[in-house]
Amino acid sequence: MDISRLVQKSEFEWWLEATPPMRVPGILYASEALLREMDNKVLEQIANVAGLPGIVQAAYAMPDAHWGYGFPIGGVAAFREEDGVVSAGGVGFDISCGVRTLHTGLTVADVEPIKESLAQGLFRHVPAGVGSVGKIHLEPAELDEMLQGGAAWAVAKGYGRPEDLEYIEEHGRMEGAQPERVSEQAKRRQADEMGTLGSGNHYLEVQQVTEVYDPAVAQVFGVAVGDVLVSIHSGSRGLGHQVATDYSKRMIEAAHKYGLELRDLELACAPIQSEEGQAYLGAMRAAINCALANRQILTHLAREAFAYLLPQADLRLIYDVSHNTAKLETHLIHGKPERLYVHRKGATRALGPGHPALPEAYRAVGQPVLIGGTMGTASYILVGTQEGEARSLSSSCHGAGRALSRHQALKQWHGKEVVRELAQRGIIVRSPSPRGVAEEAPGAYKDVSAVVDAAHAAGLSRKVARLEPLICIKG
Repeated sequence: MDISRLVQKSEFEWWLEATPPMRVPGILYASEALLREMDNKVLEQIANVAGLPGIVQAAYAMPDAHWGYGFPIGGVAAFREEDGVVSAGGVGFDISCGVRTLHTGLTVADVEPIKESLAQGLFRHVPAGVGSVGKIHLEPAELDEMLQGGAAWAVAKGYGRPEDLEYIEEHGRMEGAQPERVSEQAKRRQADEMGTLGSGNHYLEVQQVTEVYDPAVAQVFGVAVGDVLVSIHSGSRGLGHQVATDYSKRMIEAAHKYGLELRDLELACAPIQSEEGQAYLGAMRAAINCALANRQILTHLAREAFAYLLPQADLRLIYDVSHNTAKLETHLIHGKPERLYVHRKGATRALGPGHPALPEAYRAVGQPVLIGGTMGTASYILVGTQEGEARSLSSSCHGAGRALSRHQALKQWHGKEVVRELAQRGIIVRSPSPRGVAEEAPGAYKDVSAVVDAAHAAGLSRKVARLEPLICIKG
């Protein structure tokens, strides 16, 4: 990135000043090294987002930002309820893709002797890969119930525990879902995909806690060095992708209808209060529930796999948080509370201490912020901060962010070689697709530790614990 266009406010805060047609500035949180690794398209996209009607405060980019569809991945923007817009590109194609992390109640010493068997058991029990299907088939009426009920529906069907819902964003069910706004094609794509990981950067990973940075918060979350955790990274599968596809096309037409000037057709949007805007929000909320239900079923499958080999394992849910959503939230703007539709695309909600949406057990310290790494690299648990409300509308990074495209990665790595190299480091990878492993090679991503350090230093979230992989099930 050419950083000469930016004004440096501090070591980790950079501004793109608002020049017409921008309505607000762009604010990037990153180290200089991370900024220079970003492509210039990120700046172009931030400027385009900053010109959308009804935007408040700024268009933000997180430390893991990179080029995306319309919005940069790692982008955050909020729009006034009364005169703002909603954009499918500002949410993304994998609606409500997110991470949930569970504590097994085990230590590395418990897992190490049966690691190979556990890897194979998880791989057999958790469907993964392109077009993967699960054992669950939903008829149309039941699929609509799932789209209304989310993880709460899954728990009612026996996939999990009632107490899980306390530790899921929105308590496992997004209000305002309208299954009738979801196309029949989207529903057909999802009928056999519940309880599947999918492909790309999705995974189920068995991890060990290798470092604790904030012992007091770690104790509240219940994690300590040597503990074994499980993290699940997945989203709304084919349904979410189809919802985004359907409404991106519809929003291009709506933009002309409502006289919205688009500098990029991928930034297609509709007024929040319009028929098109309300229809998208209803369908997107249904897709959020699809993702929450999917991760809940995946949790149930992981618990079953562990129970077979390690019956003493508990797999208590620590937290589940999404990073591709648009949600109606109240934030202080110029000292006054405003109802805003906050778009987070490849960015994680990071509520600070005291927020009423947090589980009671975490309210005194803040929200767990779950940052997924890549095969062979670290993941992190962070916690939301008070200052993050003003700095980024309580938002933080979501992962490492790609440094190379999948096409570029395939030119540099072969899947079998990646698996072999990781095995030499004691990390077992299981995947149905060598090509998929190559596309997701650790070297194809930015340094996740540098991203997390930047979010920590900028005050967006604070480091709590570092996790390193033992087993990775990839799609």
